[in-house]
Parts: sequence; structure tokens; C-alpha cells
Amino acid sequence: MKSLLNIRCLLLAFVLGLCLMPACKEKSGGNLSTDLVTSPKSATETSNKQAAIKFEKEEHDFGSLLQGEVVSYSFHFTNTGNMPLIISEVGSSCGCTVGDYPREPIAPGKKGDIKVTYNSTGHHGFQSRTLTVMSNTNPAKTTLRIKGKVLTPDQY
Repeated sequence: MKSLLNIRCLLLAFVLGLCLMPACKEKSGGNLSTDLVTSPKSATETSNKQAAIKFEKEEHDFGSLLQGEVVSYSFHFTNTGNMPLIISEVGSSCGCTVGDYPREPIAPGKKGDIKVTYNSTGHHGFQSRTLTVMSNTNPAKTTLRIKGKVLTPDQY
């Protein structure tokens, strides 16, 4: 009885498979266009509609600061593209550094800033931190850097 049930299931699966095969062949028709892949124009040309981010500077040196001091700096930028700029994330290399960025789109030609706050508590000596700005630009990733020398109480 069990083997008869198994044979019926296999037969049903086989019949369904035969019915679906022609449907797949009809959809593709074997005539998929490769123009986009093989066209030299599409391989070399980029869209002329693109957001672009241009920072006044990409690195800031706080100089010497006292251990435990919390310092901030604003990286100013302009959307030099012709589409709205959308910053999706600003990540940092350490939890001691936080980037606050505009959540709304920045129109072409408009300015904005990313405020970076660094907490030197527990740090000493030369410090360098990176922030990764992710946006709808090409390339999508821009790296900002802050640095400074943290002085311990015995160095004041």
C-alpha cells in the first residue's frame, strides 16, 4: 500500500514537471538580449544624474587635549552632484567617536555638515579615528579622519 502511494506521488511530480518545462521555455524564448552587457557605451558611460559629496577637508587634528576631554568638530560638505544626496550611515572605528549627520536629503548645490564627537576618556598618546560615510554617491564610501594627542594628568 505504501509503495503504491509512493509511485503515485512520483508519477504526479513527473507529470507536473513535464507541464512546467514548456512554460519556462516560452518565457525566455531563448532570446535574452545581451546588449547591455556587451555594449561598449554601457560599459564606459556612467549616469549623468548622480549625487556627489565634496568635503572642505577630510581630516581634522585636535592637537593636544586632556584625557577625559570631549571634543567635537564639524566636517562641512557640499552636494556637488545633480541629484539629492542621501547619507545613509556614518560609522566609526571606535565607540569613543560618534558622527551626527543630516537624515534628510541634501539638494544639489546645498551644504551640510557631519558633527564628529570624540571622548578621550581612558585614552592616552596619539589617537587617530576614522569615520566611514555611506551615501548614494559613486563611490558610496567616503572616509573622514580625526586625530590628536591625549595627555594624561602627569603630562599636563
